[in-house]
Amino acid sequence: MSEKKEKLSKKFYEEELERLQIELVKMQMWIKQQGLKVVVIFEGRDAAGKGGTIKRITESLNPRICRVVALGTPTEREKTQWYFQRYVAHLPAAGEMVLFDRSWYNRAGVERVMGFCTEEEYWDFLRACPSFEQMLIRSGIILIKYWFSVSEAKSWKLSDMDVESRKRWVEYSKAKDDMFAYADTKVSPWFVVEADDKKRARLNCIVHLMGQIPYQNVELKTVTLPPREKQKGYVRPPMTEQTFIPEIY
Repeated sequence: MSEKKEKLSKKFYEEELERLQIELVKMQMWIKQQGLKVVVIFEGRDAAGKGGTIKRITESLNPRICRVVALGTPTEREKTQWYFQRYVAHLPAAGEMVLFDRSWYNRAGVERVMGFCTEEEYWDFLRACPSFEQMLIRSGIILIKYWFSVSEAKSWKLSDMDVESRKRWVEYSKAKDDMFAYADTKVSPWFVVEADDKKRARLNCIVHLMGQIPYQNVELKTVTLPPREKQKGYVRPPMTEQTFIPEIY
């Protein structure tokens, strides 16, 4: 971990975030134009700042190009499928970027520690995961994986599951280390985001993400609007026949 730095001023943070979000729009346009397929995985402990970072990345982007996938508990039917199957259904087509707010790595973390999968299922996942990700990359997908690292002092919980997770802090740490031993590969490395300082983590992650996708400015075509057609005997019904919502503001 790096030495503790001074707190970022609100003014600097907001101005820098605005600048980076403009660049994210440019990157999005490049992804669309070039037909790239981008997958970004966000993992880490609860309260590590994954959701806040995802929100800052997406709030200025077109949801038709950049979408967030946050899957819930698998259904009884999904539990009988190939483990990766329900994630494959959400992979991007050309010109799209998908952000996974937690991903197939649930099996190596929550499911492993909380006993939601068997030992056989767990080890099968660790053995299969590198090959699965290599297959995605060979298919043309740009795969970027972020692990948000937070110290115990900075992590606070609320739900019953979170309380149980805190009691198992060491077990989660070991699960993360075991997962890195298998899945932190040269072909598909993990990028660790120091996330005790949430604002710095967001900015650092955004800058790094843009660095993984060398993009260029996309020249927009000038659109010349045709003249509006003249009304030819059509009379619109009176607006009083429509029901408007109250103007509270």
